[in-house]
Amino acid sequence: MTVGRALLYAASAGAIALAARSVIVGPIPLVVAAVTVAVYLGLILCGVFILRLGMFVEVLSRGPADARGVALTFDDGPSPEHTPRVLALLDAAGVKATFFVIGRKAEAHPDLVREIVARGHAVGVHGYAHDRLFSLRPARVIEADLGKAVEVLTEITGARPTLMRPPVGHTSPPMARVIEALDLEVVGWSVRGFDGLGGAKAAQVAARIIPGLGDGAIVLLHDAAERDDHVPASIEALPRILDAMRAKDLDGVRVDHWLAEG
Repeated sequence: MTVGRALLYAASAGAIALAARSVIVGPIPLVVAAVTVAVYLGLILCGVFILRLGMFVEVLSRGPADARGVALTFDDGPSPEHTPRVLALLDAAGVKATFFVIGRKAEAHPDLVREIVARGHAVGVHGYAHDRLFSLRPARVIEADLGKAVEVLTEITGARPTLMRPPVGHTSPPMARVIEALDLEVVGWSVRGFDGLGGAKAAQVAARIIPGLGDGAIVLLHDAAERDDHVPASIEALPRILDAMRAKDLDGVRVDHWLAEG
């Protein structure tokens, strides 16, 4: 059981116990009730916003204890301008990676998705529209979006995707139910450089990521800006990250490599 799930169960049990006490013994003080509700809602929001807690879904945030190598992952592509540069850098370093693509972009650039696969990388789902409020949507909206993303990637690559990273890394109970129904494995991260921000600098991105490189690390990067309105800092930072991996004698592996071993 994940830490987040354990916290949720413990908090729910506590809330039920307080409610039972109110019925059996008498109402608890209003201040205590208000604090209890606030804490419970705060915990739920943590579960929504902090993916690694695994409160609503099982999340792979790093490789297993005996994992070897680093899993570089790239979000928000494909981009006809930037993704080929990332692929060239990965090829030169002999590194395999995992790309979580936005469905509508994959649909617009199917040959680029096929090129990612042809070069030996894994492709996962990052939603179809990359809705920033995705975790707040009802199950039917989530199901339509993720279902379409899965359908698009299956048609392009000829293989049904099994990996998924939620848009902006947020989850919810309705999303959890859809993910389970679609039989998708949720992938988080253990290291991130905040390279997707418009003002991010490559040196800062590399400085955040390099200390966290080690066996089993899952690194969050971007091969495209969400709205394709700027160059992700990861493009310039990637050579430094790859050099650091080489210096630490760390191979670059696909995320599904670890799942296959599990």
